[in-house]
Amino acid sequence: MNKLCCFFLVLTLAFLNTGCKSDAKSSEEKVEVRFNSALENRFQKLVDYPVVADNFPKGMSLNPEEVRTEPSRDWTSGFFAGNLWLIHKLTGDSTYKTKAEAWTVLVEDQKENDRTHDMGFKIYCSFGEGLKQDPNNQYYKDVIVESAKTLITRYNDSVKSIRSWDFKKDVWDFPVIIDNMMNLELLFEATKISGDSIYHNIAVQHANTTLKHQFRADHSVFHVVNYDTISGVVKTKDTHQGFNRNSTWARGQAWAIYGYTMSYRYTKDPKYLAQVEATTKFYMEHENLPKDGVPYWDFNDPEIPNAARDASAAAIVTSALFELYTYTHNKTYLDFATIVLDTLNSEAYLLKETVNGPFILDHSTGNWPKNDEIDEPIVYADYYFLEALTRKRNLDLK
Repeated sequence: MNKLCCFFLVLTLAFLNTGCKSDAKSSEEKVEVRFNSALENRFQKLVDYPVVADNFPKGMSLNPEEVRTEPSRDWTSGFFAGNLWLIHKLTGDSTYKTKAEAWTVLVEDQKENDRTHDMGFKIYCSFGEGLKQDPNNQYYKDVIVESAKTLITRYNDSVKSIRSWDFKKDVWDFPVIIDNMMNLELLFEATKISGDSIYHNIAVQHANTTLKHQFRADHSVFHVVNYDTISGVVKTKDTHQGFNRNSTWARGQAWAIYGYTMSYRYTKDPKYLAQVEATTKFYMEHENLPKDGVPYWDFNDPEIPNAARDASAAAIVTSALFELYTYTHNKTYLDFATIVLDTLNSEAYLLKETVNGPFILDHSTGNWPKNDEIDEPIVYADYYFLEALTRKRNLDLK
């Protein structure tokens, strides 16, 4: 029998290990959370990783076996702290919380970095996860609001969007990438914390502009839309990480599905929900989506079925669909997400127990056009996988 099915760690927890119970559960009832031994082993690899400033784990080359790290200014720096926060939420083990707090503090220096649109990834995936577990932590609140204040300096009222990148100024005047939808959560939360509506309003403007210009007629997504800074009109539509400008980059689809599901959470705008469902349908029913639900890095790579997979895209979509199910009660989303989550949480995608790197999933693709991080562990795949586990657990508690 498969080793993953033979050995289980059974953790008996109260909801979030705080003594709080789901309304649907009696105050005496316990909740059993099961992790297979391989997943528990991967958790331990994360908590064992030493806390060193500007040494944030990003990915791992398995040949040779080497952890790739980045400084706090990299867009991925917030995910490792977020992973530790999420593991603490899943297990209730305070060791993970202690490590999460230590890594979170190291990202604070980014709160005034106005050269990046990735403030949400960096700050909300670290400080935001911490605030969810410590909702009265004023320090976390202050950092989130200060970071949102920095982020909106990149907003252009003519374009009605937040600028994504500052490089390639000879090619793009005002580039906006679909990934930028993910950073809006920071803005929505900053308004909830501060009471200042400016953050919420800018997030809505950005989401509306992206909705109008970033999607194709078939509900697939352009990666990059370039705007004129004065008139706000679209100049070009392109890709930076997909196979070509007309292809469907899998993680771009994932960002869109997650980004508009999250935006619907804060606005309840029906056009966001309609777009999410249309884009999800495109994704789930695409002829090139493998049977296990883990996409090739680009749906139009001519090397399919020999193209690289992207477990990170699968994890992002899976997490989003658990949330989307709560708004639509469409069991198709729940069933699909459950199947893909089980696939990721299996021998086929979990990083081997013998690998010492602080990662959980294998087989993600970072930046194929640059031949960078191909078929390797990547920190943000772990983050959305852990979030999906948490969301599935929360659904099971209801």
